[in-house]
Amino acid sequence: MALRRIKQELAELKQEPITGCTAAPMDDGKDMFHWKATIKGPPESPYEGGTFNMDIVFRRDYPFTPPIVKFETPVYHPNVNKQGGICLDVLKATHWAPSLTISKVLLSISSLLCDPNPDSALEMDIAIIYRNDREQYNRNAREWTQKHAMK
Repeated sequence: MALRRIKQELAELKQEPITGCTAAPMDDGKDMFHWKATIKGPPESPYEGGTFNMDIVFRRDYPFTPPIVKFETPVYHPNVNKQGGICLDVLKATHWAPSLTISKVLLSISSLLCDPNPDSALEMDIAIIYRNDREQYNRNAREWTQKHAMK
C-alpha cells in the first residue's frame, strides 16, 4: 500500500509540480521511501533567494502515518530546531490524515516560512525575537539565508 501511494504521489508531482519546490526519491528511485526535496524561499520573506534542502522519510505504514521531514539546510526560524526538525501540525501523528500528501506537506512548510507560529516554537530564543523585534528577526533570517541557503 505505502509503495503504491508513494509512486502515485511522485507521478502527481511530476505531472503538476509545485512552484518553488522539488521532491524526488534518492538514488534515482532505488529507495522510494527516502526522498530529497527543496523549497525556494518564498518571495517577500526573509528567506527569499534561498534554496532549502530537506530530507523526507516515508514510514512503511504511509499514508496512515506522516512522513518524517527535516531541513538539511540551517534555517533561522522559531519552528525549526538546530537538527532541522519542524514543528508543524500536519507532520504530527495526531493531526495527520491519509488524505494529506507530500505536496500538501511541502506547501505547508513553505507557508510556515512566511508565517511562523511562535506559540509552537522549537527555538524559544528565536520566537522571542520574532514576537518582540520583527525587524531584527528578519535581519537574522536574511543573514542565515545568505550564509546557508545561497550557495
